[in-house]
Amino acid sequence: MHLNDFINTLNEWGQQQVPFLFLVDYEMKKPYAWKISEVDPAELLYDFHGVTNAKSCIKVGSFDFRIVQPEIASYEKKFQAVIQSLNRGDTFLANLTDRNEIELNASLKEIFYASHARYKIWYRDEFVVFSPEIFVQIRDQRIYSFPMKGTIDASIPNAAHLILSNEKEMAEHVTMVDLIRNDLSLVANAVEVTKFRYVEELKTNQRNLLQVSSQIEGELSSDYQQRIGDILVALLPAGSISGAPKRKTCELLAAVEGRDRGYYTGVCGYFDGQQLDAGVMIRFIEKENEKLFFRSGGGITTQSNLEDEFQELINKVYVPIS
Repeated sequence: MHLNDFINTLNEWGQQQVPFLFLVDYEMKKPYAWKISEVDPAELLYDFHGVTNAKSCIKVGSFDFRIVQPEIASYEKKFQAVIQSLNRGDTFLANLTDRNEIELNASLKEIFYASHARYKIWYRDEFVVFSPEIFVQIRDQRIYSFPMKGTIDASIPNAAHLILSNEKEMAEHVTMVDLIRNDLSLVANAVEVTKFRYVEELKTNQRNLLQVSSQIEGELSSDYQQRIGDILVALLPAGSISGAPKRKTCELLAAVEGRDRGYYTGVCGYFDGQQLDAGVMIRFIEKENEKLFFRSGGGITTQSNLEDEFQELINKVYVPIS
């Protein structure tokens, strides 16, 4: 579907209060939208906060998961290129992503059923996503965003205090909150931060993680339903997985990362005819030539340390199965 067709379709369905589901890739080259009544579970399974088309449950007897030889050398080249750009002043926050080959004894569909997350998608056995991150929610003429920036291993003593008092993490989070507030101001009025830097725990098969989020909200015009497509695309790509300033940073990341992200770090969402709930497609496993790759990333600033950033990248390679 062409991006303009996607926008017009969502605007039309929003005005008609037709329930729909959508996927938009990071580069916005392959957006898709389906009326809920037309989603084929043989091609796409979804579960958004318990709203799902998954009718059965597949049990995984034992679950083994490992990264195949994670190498810092490849990541280091990308990291140093971003640091050089930061030092030149081209960007002041860039969310650098990479991918690692993994081995696991479960299919992508089994991972969909076994994992626990706010947003889950299985698509044509090409990828599975189990994301904790909200992109935007629209309820009662108000739009909400919950940027998630800052991750630490929950088993570290005093982990919550450490992540909240870390100056680099604070600077990164403040930058992201400011970016998202500005983004929401493109489509909403009276935008404000209503909750700043709260900690959530994620339980995974590898380790438990603490992640830091904030809440930002604003007021939409009364005709917002017939502009849902325009609203969504105006906010893309999500600030939390790109950087600031957004356009210049996206250009940098495209050059440094060396491959399209595709649906990784794109957005998915569900409109029930009245309210919209959309997530950022992070925590992502894709299949390529019968091999599996886990894509993850993290924010880079001038205060970033190579080893710490690479460890954060590895910490995010997990499946949320308790």
